[in-house]
Amino acid sequence: MIPRYSRPEMVAIWSAQTKFRIWYEIEAHACDAQAALGVIPKADAETIWKARDAEFDVARIDEIEAVTKHDVIAFLTHLAEIIGDDASRFVHQGMTSSDVLDTTFNIQLVRAADILLADLDALLAALKRRAFEHRDTVCIGRSHGIHAEPVTMGLKFARFYAEMDRNRTRLAAARDEVATGAISGAVGTFANIDPSVEAHVCEKLGLRPEPISTQVIPRDRHAMFFATLAVIASSVENVATEIRHLQRTEVLEAEEFFSKGQKGSSAMPHKRNPVLTENLTGLARLVRSMALPAMENVALWHERDISHSSVERNIGPDATVTLDFALARLTGVIDKLVVYPENMATNMNKFRGLIHSQRVMLALTQKGVSREDSYAMVQRNAMKVWEQGRDFMEELKADTDVCAALSEAEIEANFDLEYHTKHVGTIFARVFGES
Repeated sequence: MIPRYSRPEMVAIWSAQTKFRIWYEIEAHACDAQAALGVIPKADAETIWKARDAEFDVARIDEIEAVTKHDVIAFLTHLAEIIGDDASRFVHQGMTSSDVLDTTFNIQLVRAADILLADLDALLAALKRRAFEHRDTVCIGRSHGIHAEPVTMGLKFARFYAEMDRNRTRLAAARDEVATGAISGAVGTFANIDPSVEAHVCEKLGLRPEPISTQVIPRDRHAMFFATLAVIASSVENVATEIRHLQRTEVLEAEEFFSKGQKGSSAMPHKRNPVLTENLTGLARLVRSMALPAMENVALWHERDISHSSVERNIGPDATVTLDFALARLTGVIDKLVVYPENMATNMNKFRGLIHSQRVMLALTQKGVSREDSYAMVQRNAMKVWEQGRDFMEELKADTDVCAALSEAEIEANFDLEYHTKHVGTIFARVFGES
């Protein structure tokens, strides 16, 4: 991913130096296990650990790979230059390249997931804070983009909190699913390496042994991981889209924080655009685009091919780096989001009481009017509000059919905003587990 949309901690997971460090640790732990089995001399296993403080020369490894055309062999050759030929002859004993590559990839995904889980925790905290801040800030709910009935801004934040909380559960499960390692040798039969080596390496590196691998770890695990990232990205876009709509000039119920000295347009000095949430919409598209190739990686030929390799070298860093940046950016947007309750009240009253139509209709049915007739009576008065700018309550009071069933006081009673928010506390208790 380009630096503009990257954060250092996540980028570091995918650096060449980090990758080679993990490769080295896998090899060194495997040598310890081999020494315990008596396969290699214990002294040589100890010598291999002397490289633990070495800084691997990435340029040198690239130079070797230019000749060998094989990245793992290039690394092993460079490692031999550091620890010497005597001990290095026992490195990679009975192993195959995928043992190193796949186990490393999963370690990187687990570490990336830990950062993303922390990102979600920060976002959840911001959403919860804003939800309680605006628990009772009444605004209009919309269906199809059209005024429906009143909700509260707190319910919007609470809804997004619940969605992101589900995403956190999904990501924790995806992290667990991908946290496996394989040190099973060519075609996964353990013919040249004891299964206890795999168990030892996995224990040392925080993984579980893959129950059955071929020459590669099964890619359905990775498909699930990247699909989960795609779902989270879609939720990021869900929040971003809501904010973008609320910031439209004719709505302006909320907007991104506009800092001192910030410029909205090179041509129009008045502009304050929702650039951060528009950016998040675009980043979400990128992360989602990486789920499909991960699913296509599941079907490999026989015990292995490397058609998945080029895909994962791209989507591993790009998906995690992008989502990390997006979650952090969204947290900042939520933290600083400017909310305009006065504009919410103005918008809600724009059609002069029309938002109470359902309650009036239900009140008529309670008085014995059929639902069909109740709907028709309310709708004909509602259309006058839409088309002629009339006041809904006054039109109802002037309708003889309505007044035959409801008194003026009963009509007025159906225009109480608190009626629509009386169960907000119940919903909050469901979401946050608090009364």
